[in-house]
Amino acid sequence: MAIEITERMQVDAPMETAWAFVTDARRVAACMPGAELVEEIDAQTFVGRAKVKLGAITTSYKGRVVFEDIDPAARTMRLTGEGRETGGGTARGSLEVRLTETESGGTELTFDVKVDLTGKVMQMGRGMIKGVSGQLFKQFSANAVAQLSADSSETPVALPDANEALAVGSLVGRTLWQMIVDFFRRLFGRSAD
Repeated sequence: MAIEITERMQVDAPMETAWAFVTDARRVAACMPGAELVEEIDAQTFVGRAKVKLGAITTSYKGRVVFEDIDPAARTMRLTGEGRETGGGTARGSLEVRLTETESGGTELTFDVKVDLTGKVMQMGRGMIKGVSGQLFKQFSANAVAQLSADSSETPVALPDANEALAVGSLVGRTLWQMIVDFFRRLFGRSAD
């Protein structure tokens, strides 16, 4: 099943600082719950793994990520990756990152994700996967903002433990709740907080 997701985040950091962050695979992976890089093949190719816990089931992916089409002048880059789930499923996709300066001197980062998934994770369905992905992005965003703020203040920041599986249960709960709230907003044609 092919899924496309676009996410944006703003950081109160200059473009050069944000660019240095997104082009550093180790720092980006450290901000993603349940993910870690385990091998550097060359300056642009890495082997990584991610653990995800869905209720009583824990699944692990291992695969390769390649930083491609890095354009420092345009502040854009493209990553491609593919991984295999221990149970036989696969994930293959790309991530395009674009940085733009905000009016306040900060940076907006836009992430366009295209991924094709097979295996156990597909039992969740497209809507749930997109919702959980949105929740994951919020966690990544919070970690990245903390990391970039620490860069500015030179204060160390605690990041997620890569050895611990990402527990998706609470993310699924939040996603279901958000889907219900969105349904009623559409139904009644107004925003409810």
